[in-house]
Amino acid sequence: MMRRLLLVIAIVLSAAPAFAVNPDEVLADPALEARARAISAELRCMVCQNQSIDDSNAELAKDLRLLVRERLTDGDTNEQVMNYIVSRYGEFVLLKPRFETKTILLWGAPLLLVVAGGLSLIVFARRRVEVPTGSRLSEEEEKKLDRLMHGDGL
Repeated sequence: MMRRLLLVIAIVLSAAPAFAVNPDEVLADPALEARARAISAELRCMVCQNQSIDDSNAELAKDLRLLVRERLTDGDTNEQVMNYIVSRYGEFVLLKPRFETKTILLWGAPLLLVVAGGLSLIVFARRRVEVPTGSRLSEEEEKKLDRLMHGDGL
């Protein structure tokens, strides 16, 4: 019983996010560190691709975290740091891409899919109503039905 409980606890804790920022990376100024963390949370690890650089243990992610902190201590604004990183690595480095003309399809795709799905459902429902559910009865079948309905039997 105790083993199971420990196993469940280990599984739950292993699913928790592991922050990869090492103590030697943390800035002394808490305000700058908070800004660095906010920026790092928006940047994609180019190795892991589904993690932010704040969560990744990859060497490239560490280099990017250090670069972000270096730029901030040099006096760059958050936007300047983001623009610098994007200029070096491209838009893909952003976990949340910017809304621009070249990314409009990316932002509009969910809406287009919902509209296309809704239209498909409407078309399917209309076609389903128009499809006859069976064929007409033959004269013989109608006579049998009439006799059954009026109690004459077969």
